[in-house]
Amino acid sequence: MIDSNKSRWVDYVIFGLSIFLVFCLIFESYIELPNLVAWLGRWHPVVLHFPIVLLLIAIFLGLTGKEIPKLLLTIATIAALITAVSGFFLGTETGTKGDLLFWHQWLGGGTAILAVIWYWLDATDLGRKTYTKILQVALAVLIGFTGHYGGMVTHGEEFLALPTNTKQEAIPENPLIFQDVVARILNESCVKCHNPNKRKGELLMTSLSQLLKGGESGPTITPGNSEESELIQRLHLPVSDENHMPPEGEKSLTDNEIQILERWINLGASDTLLLSHLDNSEPLVALVDELKQPDESRTWAKLPAVADTTITRLSSDYLTIKRMASNLDALSINVYMPPEYDSKLLTDLKPIAKNIIELDVSGLPIGKGEMDFIAVCKNLEWLEIDQTPVSDVEMDTLKVLSKLKTLKIYDTDTGDNTLSIIKNLVELEQIYLWKTKVSEGALRKLRTEKPSLRINTGIDPEIQALFAKKDSVSEN
Repeated sequence: MIDSNKSRWVDYVIFGLSIFLVFCLIFESYIELPNLVAWLGRWHPVVLHFPIVLLLIAIFLGLTGKEIPKLLLTIATIAALITAVSGFFLGTETGTKGDLLFWHQWLGGGTAILAVIWYWLDATDLGRKTYTKILQVALAVLIGFTGHYGGMVTHGEEFLALPTNTKQEAIPENPLIFQDVVARILNESCVKCHNPNKRKGELLMTSLSQLLKGGESGPTITPGNSEESELIQRLHLPVSDENHMPPEGEKSLTDNEIQILERWINLGASDTLLLSHLDNSEPLVALVDELKQPDESRTWAKLPAVADTTITRLSSDYLTIKRMASNLDALSINVYMPPEYDSKLLTDLKPIAKNIIELDVSGLPIGKGEMDFIAVCKNLEWLEIDQTPVSDVEMDTLKVLSKLKTLKIYDTDTGDNTLSIIKNLVELEQIYLWKTKVSEGALRKLRTEKPSLRINTGIDPEIQALFAKKDSVSEN
């Protein structure tokens, strides 16, 4: 119980905090806080959960018709006021406020004021009226919206959005380097902490002019000199360093992304530079091309789950199964020739067929059964069936492998009919086919129809003749 004297002092505290909160919200643009007072605002994330829990408990008791302890409502109201005031203090460090922070701040203030109104009503007979329950429902809704905006301020606008299957827009064929490449990298890893709603270090990173302006530490980039650019220096700091960017626990930039930022800065940090403006010898061209490639880990993340026990059970001395990465279900399989070969060595892998990305069965006496199994591996990207007895007939089975990128069929009986199958594999990037029955005419036709396909036919004839000549000289 709270005696009358203590109750009076509590009322004074709540009244004083309420007036102060309203004053702060109304006259915010005229207030400049001392450093120590502003520092108190950094406790806002620590204390904000306390009043939320207490108020929700009180609301539950009120809506279910149970008596609400006076002490519970008193502490909840004071905690709500302190949280709202500390949030205001914290907000003063961000400079110009974005819409998210503005609404979070005012919703938080409204939550505290509504809690105060409930506190005063509860001290009178009005506290048990029907409209008090309406107030309690409104307070619960307000708490929800305040938390929603707070989550978006802290973690980004998409944090509490419903999940979607929308894919990230592809980089154009001839991108503007800043708009389509650099800004894309910054948006993924930096803008979450450097936007109008969360202006960490007084730094905005949502436009080139803001990068050049910088924040508390000065300009973020120095055009023409990546080594002197604050952005690049922080990216290269150890992850454990408090000045490393992004901070520890957040998604770090890849080596490719850092090199793109470095080259763009060294080339002048222009927002009008197009990829077509660069010579093919410029390293930035290759770096952007690499960034255009799909993120394999995202594609492979959709594969069926494979337990380690399954991999262990299917593996043997003549069959090696490895994950493409430790946390992925994409598999790479090498099959070796046992003393006594049985097609079941390969066909028993059907339970994990959809997970096989790379498969090497070179040198095995495979037949129709094994080729039918390979055709079931719909996600296969790398296939080695060189030095096997396959011919055009068996190769026709593989026309369904729409994701195949690399194919090794050298030293086989495959011929021109195989090339008609190959040209329809739209994802195929390279093929190895020396010591086959493919004619020169069919090869020339394939090169014309698929100019981007890398065709490896073994050692160049001129180099082979040169080696033969050297061997002849050495023998003499």
